[in-house]
Amino acid sequence: MSTVPLLPMLATSGTNVPTGEDWCHEVKWDGVRALAVVSTSGVRLTSRSGNDITGAWPELTAPPTGRENMDTVVDGEIIALNERGLPDFRVLAERIHVRKATAVARLAERVPATYMAFDLLRHDGDDLTRLPLTERRARLAELDLAGSGWQVPSTYDDGAMLFDATRSQGLEGIVSKRLDSRYRPGERTQHWLKFAHRHRASYVVGGWRRQTGGTHLAALLVGQPTADGLLYRGRVGSGIGPKQSRVLAELVAPLTRSTSPFADEVPKVDAQGTTWLDPVLVVDVDTHGSGYERLRQPSYQGLRSDLNADDLRGS
Repeated sequence: MSTVPLLPMLATSGTNVPTGEDWCHEVKWDGVRALAVVSTSGVRLTSRSGNDITGAWPELTAPPTGRENMDTVVDGEIIALNERGLPDFRVLAERIHVRKATAVARLAERVPATYMAFDLLRHDGDDLTRLPLTERRARLAELDLAGSGWQVPSTYDDGAMLFDATRSQGLEGIVSKRLDSRYRPGERTQHWLKFAHRHRASYVVGGWRRQTGGTHLAALLVGQPTADGLLYRGRVGSGIGPKQSRVLAELVAPLTRSTSPFADEVPKVDAQGTTWLDPVLVVDVDTHGSGYERLRQPSYQGLRSDLNADDLRGS
C-alpha cells in the first residue's frame, strides 16, 4: 500500500456563501473529523492530528464490501445524534478518551456513531488527491457501504438555501467546496469555505465564577426558565472583558444566595467555585447551533434590562 499523508484538508472561514455552478455545498457536521484507512487487515481511523482513534469506534470498523475497496482512504466526520435528533459533539465526548474494550462496547451500544464519508483520497491503490472533487465524489458514491455504519451525505447546488435550512434546523452550518478543487492533505485553502451559524438568545443568570487564580468575575452560569424551573444551560465566559466584569460584579453583589437556583444538577466542573445568585438578571448570549441542552461556544453579548425571568418562560 502506497503512503497517503494522513492529514485532512481544512476549510477556511468564509464571509459570503459562494454562488454559481463552480461550487457545491454540504452540511457542516458537529462531530469528530477522521480519516478511514481501509486495508486487508480492516479499517483504521485516524484523527485530524494523525492519532489512531480506531479503538473508540468499533461500530465503524466494518469496511465497505468488495475486495476492490482495499487500499482505500476516506475522509469524513464521526457523528452521533442527541435526544433532539441533532448531530452533537458532546454526545461523542464521553467516548473519545475511553480505551477499555468493555466500556467502549457499552458506549457504542448506548451512543451509536455514524461515519459521514464526504471525500475519497484513495481507492483500490489509486491516489485520487489530484483529481477534482467532482470525480472523487462520484467514486465515493459507488462504494457499497451496506453494514459499515458509514453514509455518504448529500451535496447541494444552492448554498444560500442550505445555509438558511441548516440554521432553521439548528445545525452547525455549511461547507462550500469548489467542484474543481484537488485534495490538499493538511492544508487550509480557499477552495473549501466553512460557514458556522451563530444564534442569539436570552438566559437567566444563576451564578458566577471568579477568574482562575484571581478575584474578578470571569464567567456566568445561565439557565432557561421552564415549567419545571430554571434549567441549567451552561457557563459563559467569552465576551466578558474587564469593563463587563466590573459592571456585572456590581449587579450580582446583592443577589448572592447559599444554594443553586437551578432545578437540575449543575455539572461538578461548573459548580465548583461558583457563587450562586437569585435568578433575576437576564443576559443575551450568542452560541453555535440551537436546540442543544448545553450552549455551544457561548459568547456574552450584554445585559437585558428590558427583560426578566418571567418574560423568558415559554419563549
